[in-house]
Amino acid sequence: MKKHFSKPEFAWIMYDWANSAYSILVAAVLPLYAAKMAESGGVTSVQHTANWGYASSITGLIIAVLAPVLGAVADYHLRRMRLFIAFFAVGVLATGLIPFNNSYMMLLVLYGITNFGFAGANLFYDAFLVDVTSNERMDKVSTWGFGLGYIGGSTIPFLASIALIMFGSNFGVDETMAMRISCFITALWWAVFTIPFFRNVRQHTSITPERGMLKKSLLRVFETLKAAKKHKYLFIFLIAYFFYIDGVGTIIKMASTYADALGLGATDIILGLLLTQVIAFPCSILYGRLAERYGAKRMLYTGIATYLGVCVVGYLMAHAWQFYLLASLVGTAQGGIQALSRSYFGRLIPDKRRAGEFFGLYNIFGKFESVLGTALMGIVVSATGRINDGVVPILAVFIIGGLLLLFVPDDKSRQNK
Repeated sequence: MKKHFSKPEFAWIMYDWANSAYSILVAAVLPLYAAKMAESGGVTSVQHTANWGYASSITGLIIAVLAPVLGAVADYHLRRMRLFIAFFAVGVLATGLIPFNNSYMMLLVLYGITNFGFAGANLFYDAFLVDVTSNERMDKVSTWGFGLGYIGGSTIPFLASIALIMFGSNFGVDETMAMRISCFITALWWAVFTIPFFRNVRQHTSITPERGMLKKSLLRVFETLKAAKKHKYLFIFLIAYFFYIDGVGTIIKMASTYADALGLGATDIILGLLLTQVIAFPCSILYGRLAERYGAKRMLYTGIATYLGVCVVGYLMAHAWQFYLLASLVGTAQGGIQALSRSYFGRLIPDKRRAGEFFGLYNIFGKFESVLGTALMGIVVSATGRINDGVVPILAVFIIGGLLLLFVPDDKSRQNK
């Protein structure tokens, strides 16, 4: 594989391999662990589902508000890597602390901190895409990142976690302890496989440092927002992305909690999510290849259409086989729609020296999936008392995102207008 990518490209891809272990922890193991702690603390499944959504929303809101300014500061020479390291360290350390906690409320807090570190590091990671590759190779590099993350970063530590949870009792390790050990495995995996990124990725596009960088970064963000008409297609895409990625992110964060609240067993949930990871690897790569032939926009619509089907299955879900169907459908589209959104936006950036600033805007729209979708799901479930009703607002955001995407150009020749 290495011969097909430069050292910086491969090292950048490897971070997806590294941090995807955290993604699957949040999607599968951590919600089940939190549900057990909620039950032992006398918290109902409906209230826990709402609490988990609110915890995601609060941290998502914080990173969304900070993202544009942080991204603009990161555009200064050498700042991008320093900020990346800071947020990466917060995420890894907080993940490693989870097993030492015995409080349900503190678990929600630690989850929020890990989510904050993970999301912040991803902001700078995304911005490094313009430093490691060209416009022509962005779809390929981005989709391989997601693909390798699914088959390696997610599947391998995930399998280790499954083995502990299912067979740990044979060695005196109960299910709760197995889930705690999974947090250690995740933190270690995330840290070790980020080393190639530190060694080979450099910030080549930058702005010369100056006095009052924070203030001037904030001013640059406001100037960019005021010049929205100048970058019309970029901002239309961001609004469309805000809606459809909201649905994607909500499904990622809430699938296990949702299935658990409907009464599915831990084994069914974990096996279903493993199915997602296995299917997602080839499908992420396939999305990249099909985008070269048919265009990224058409493949984004393919992903949105698939997720509409996911929502229908989720609303009707009552049995384990339906969860397996849902997990399979998600696997076909999840990596592709995220990867092509990232690379499509990377090509839209008019000045690559300001990639951090623009990816900060990209992340403020993307990270609101931890605010809007999860909050709406929590509100609807709390209001109706029916878990299935939480799917309705997710279906709506996919439809809105798809309609807005109609106004974004198909061909690359118009993307910088």
